[in-house]
Amino acid sequence: MDDDLFSVKGKVVIITGGGQGIGEFLALGLSKRRAIVYCIDKKFKKSKNRRGLQDMLCDITKLDEIKSVCSEIIKRNKKVDVLINNAGITMPNNSDSYSLESWSKTLDINLTGAFSFTQQVLKQMKKNHSGSIINITSLNAEFGFPNNPAYIASKGGLKMLGKSLARDWGKYGIRSNAICPGLIKTKFSSALWTNENVLSKVKNDLPLRKIAEPDDMAGLACFLASEASNYCTGSVFVADGGHMIAG
Repeated sequence: MDDDLFSVKGKVVIITGGGQGIGEFLALGLSKRRAIVYCIDKKFKKSKNRRGLQDMLCDITKLDEIKSVCSEIIKRNKKVDVLINNAGITMPNNSDSYSLESWSKTLDINLTGAFSFTQQVLKQMKKNHSGSIINITSLNAEFGFPNNPAYIASKGGLKMLGKSLARDWGKYGIRSNAICPGLIKTKFSSALWTNENVLSKVKNDLPLRKIAEPDDMAGLACFLASEASNYCTGSVFVADGGHMIAG
């Protein structure tokens, strides 16, 4: 087997929502393995742990800002090897989940933002006849969880966007896949895993008997970014501790 098959060394990676949560851990995991990682977010915390990451401020609901950062990255590197569409929001529990405001804001970030970023890198990937697009979806794209229609619709849409990209752009050497995480210990999901009753029930229901840490997704991201996955496209890679098989 080629020793470099799983290598991401020197690959130019863009990660949206790379300033915190899953995105930050994906960025650190790839950077540790010597990828050139650009983190896109509206704000970044000061942390020594982010050493080696290249942070770029961008509001992914604003096309002019997306065009600007993508243009700068391509100008610096002449390529984009990997785009990870990770940025996402869900509305707080006390909000009206069926309001048009909630719907629009969630889809603007979770789906339209991902489409807009993808749109900007596809031409460069086509030019280089190579590229890997990785969409971070959710179990919400697979199940009908209650009182969260915008989030479920946006993540379901992101999954199907990835399949569409795989179909249309594979002839140019561009792959598109999704990572579907289960419950992960991030600030984003803290209302669930900080509740001892919920946490105990979830852990007992999971075959692996544990809630994922954010860096548990890094290995899968490295695989999809590397040449080891060069015949994988249009697929959803579930990392949920067995949630789906447990029902």
